[in-house]
Amino acid sequence: MSTLSGTAAIAGIGATEFSKDSGRSELQLACEAVRDALDDAGITPSEVQGLVTYTMETNPEIEVARNLGMGELTLFSRIHYGGGAPAATVHQAAMAVATGVADVVVCYRAFNERSGRRFGAGVQDLGTAPTAEGAQFSWYAPYGLLTPAQWVAMSARRYMHAYGATSEDFGRVAVADRKHAATNPKAWFYEQPITLEDHQNSRWIAEPLHLLDCCQETDGGQALVIVSAERARDLPHPPAVVRAVAQGATTSTQMMTSYYADDITGLPEMGLVARQLWADSGLGPADIQTAIIYDHFTPFVLTQLEEFGFCGRGEAKDFIRDGNIEIGGGLPVNTHGGQLGEAYLHGMNGIAEGVRQVRGTSVNQVDDVDHVLVTGGTGVPTSGLVLGRDH
Repeated sequence: MSTLSGTAAIAGIGATEFSKDSGRSELQLACEAVRDALDDAGITPSEVQGLVTYTMETNPEIEVARNLGMGELTLFSRIHYGGGAPAATVHQAAMAVATGVADVVVCYRAFNERSGRRFGAGVQDLGTAPTAEGAQFSWYAPYGLLTPAQWVAMSARRYMHAYGATSEDFGRVAVADRKHAATNPKAWFYEQPITLEDHQNSRWIAEPLHLLDCCQETDGGQALVIVSAERARDLPHPPAVVRAVAQGATTSTQMMTSYYADDITGLPEMGLVARQLWADSGLGPADIQTAIIYDHFTPFVLTQLEEFGFCGRGEAKDFIRDGNIEIGGGLPVNTHGGQLGEAYLHGMNGIAEGVRQVRGTSVNQVDDVDHVLVTGGTGVPTSGLVLGRDH
């Protein structure tokens, strides 16, 4: 069991605007987001001792530090596996704060993912270097499985076969996300809700995934400031205390293509994260008032609800049909609009929404929020965290 629970808190959040063509460098986006987060926390750049980001990030820690006037760094760390990394950056930061390695740590992610390199285009243009990581693509790329949508479609189809889920069940996730985004002025799809009919009429990307089952491609940046829970109490905003944070990878985990596992209808790496979060926090599904569920593709939202125990295996479709994931439901999900509705920042914008829910400042604020669950990307080694109010 981890001893991190309650030791660290997110004291600042900052972001650029979310767009499809930022018109500026990824480094500038990173610096803008980090500066915004530090301003939000009431902390100067010179106080930052640690920076944590993704291996996919193009903005080196020392460049961010230099451009913002930071001093000496005692921690710089990167997390692999793309969208699986957001909560893991907080994991690194919380460990650093708890052990005295760094007093102030900033986690950041910034990219021009629409106007620059588009991850959704797949792997066909990647180099063919004979590396262990590259070799995995040889098992399925020759058969035409080249893009994330195609990889997830395989698991989604099996889930439909096993549990009777339909495309409409996936579509209800997209409808809920877009409903929430429609009232969020910072969301790309602000004032643009959709209906289930819209979802069903959107074009196929890789059956059974429609266009509206797939997350956006976004230009932008997001940053978080992590300090000790004690220090956070003296800063401008109510602390979002890290009640639990965890990473997870299992023996059967591949990069979105775990087709050789005994059962491909679940997400065992997220199940491992769930078990750690509940054990470390002493909480359970009934203690969570709202959740930010990683929604790069709608089918994996259903699977995550099951892995965390909000409903039984194969029952997420019924849970969603009853309106539980919308504002006013039993578990409002992605109140900012998610990556389908607000922006795709590899999950970092979801953590920021979790902070807003704890602070009570979300544009779609859930009543009496005490704890928020936030998850990282699925189909890959992943991460998750539980944020809570300071008591």
